[in-house]
Amino acid sequence: MRLNVQTDYALRQLMYLAVNNDRLCTIREIADYFEISNNHMIKVAYLTGKAGFVHSVRGRSGGLKLKLPAEQIIIGNVVRSIEADFAVAECHQGGKCNKCVITPSCKLKNVLNNAVLAFLAVLDDYNIADLVEGNDDLKQLLFQEIA
Repeated sequence: MRLNVQTDYALRQLMYLAVNNDRLCTIREIADYFEISNNHMIKVAYLTGKAGFVHSVRGRSGGLKLKLPAEQIIIGNVVRSIEADFAVAECHQGGKCNKCVITPSCKLKNVLNNAVLAFLAVLDDYNIADLVEGNDDLKQLLFQEIA
């Protein structure tokens, strides 16, 4: 199982916002910090905002802030909201995309489906606060004082 790059960036963005929760953070600031394209971070901010994890304030003094407390942002929900699908094999794609001749009698599809469900179940046990609270090294890395 591999997460797409937008999911990775979304999780980083949410951790950054959780550590810097006392102020608005700009998309440019987050993109620069992680050495990510500003355009990529704009897309990620749109997706996390649309999913209800991030509140954005437009304008010159605008920026991003967590919309919910970090404890309420479940990692599994973030992953589900960003990932397009969880088709780990051709047989998961269904329809015309599935050209595998053994699909009608193959049990692998169920095994892979159970693996995806187990993966998501583990992610559902954690929230953004779990990633940043008590992690002083991470806080030191992510905390940005803006003058």
